[in-house]
Amino acid sequence: MNSRIRIKDIAERAGVSVGTVDRVLHERPNVSKKAREQVEKALKEMDYKPNMYASALAYNRSYTFYMLLPKHESEAYWEEIEEGARKAMEARRDFHIDVEIMYYERFNDDTFIQQYEHILGMNPDGVVIVPIELEITRYFTSELHNRNIPFILLDSYMPDLKPLTFFGQDSFSSGYFAAKMLMMIAYNEKEIMLMKQTNLGKVTSKQQANREVGFKHYMYDHFPKVKIIELELPLNGTKKQFAQLLTTFFENHPSVHHCITLNSKAHIVGDFLLKTNRRNVQIMGYDMVHKNAECLRQGSISFLIAQHAYQQGYSCIDTLFQAIVLKKKVQPINYMPIELLMKENMDFYRRTQL
Repeated sequence: MNSRIRIKDIAERAGVSVGTVDRVLHERPNVSKKAREQVEKALKEMDYKPNMYASALAYNRSYTFYMLLPKHESEAYWEEIEEGARKAMEARRDFHIDVEIMYYERFNDDTFIQQYEHILGMNPDGVVIVPIELEITRYFTSELHNRNIPFILLDSYMPDLKPLTFFGQDSFSSGYFAAKMLMMIAYNEKEIMLMKQTNLGKVTSKQQANREVGFKHYMYDHFPKVKIIELELPLNGTKKQFAQLLTTFFENHPSVHHCITLNSKAHIVGDFLLKTNRRNVQIMGYDMVHKNAECLRQGSISFLIAQHAYQQGYSCIDTLFQAIVLKKKVQPINYMPIELLMKENMDFYRRTQL
């Protein structure tokens, strides 16, 4: 952008008034065809590039973005997503950006449909979606396309839905990486435990399912003799239930010293290991939520893979702002970095948006 070009300069070159140039730049009415052509010719000749930030600010209109997330408990990955989104809203307060967050229940398609119908009824300016099954999500995104409402996919990438962009990890690569890191310390083991939280035998997200594919792909290729013993914990289980299941598991599998989970709940096993003083067992997991960080610090979690949840939430809202308010082109796919956190480097992990 050439910031030295003033509206006055454009007006002189086009042979029109400053007010006429202003109306053309802001696409306002009451400009004759001849005057508009003169101004547009002058803009082209002068290679004028408008300050979109200032122009958007001048409109003084408001924007409402919706986020549709799975319902969750505290100390979860999704909490940091929300925190980042709200921070982005605060950072753009001059543009009257509002972010509304709504929730659906995992494995309950009806709640997803109810919430997206409500969102459509509010006629939002942009939407962030954590999708469920492809065809059900498509009903929502097709209507968003019909209304020219941009949307971003978060957590699970479904290119067939043609989102504005996607934020999340490459799930397959993430699972593959997790297996590789785990086996650097568990290379002598004959058995490892894969802990899952499930509902009726299903894991809680497509992303976790894809991580598992990547994880097992690495194991089958490089450690085919290592037995992967799966332990399913109920999605809405109690601490007592978890303790009973874990006690039984370790009694039945005394040779298991290394565990992994592909979600943010490694602390369930980590807390159990600390309380039962099982110092010869560790678990690896995802996400720098507070409970995981405490277990990592105390040694019951060996590694955490960071997803930069806060940054994802921030970036989703900021990208809607860039695309809708500032009319800028955005990156169609945004894979988050895959970072390995240990006790020694956890305090240097940057959670916040810079």
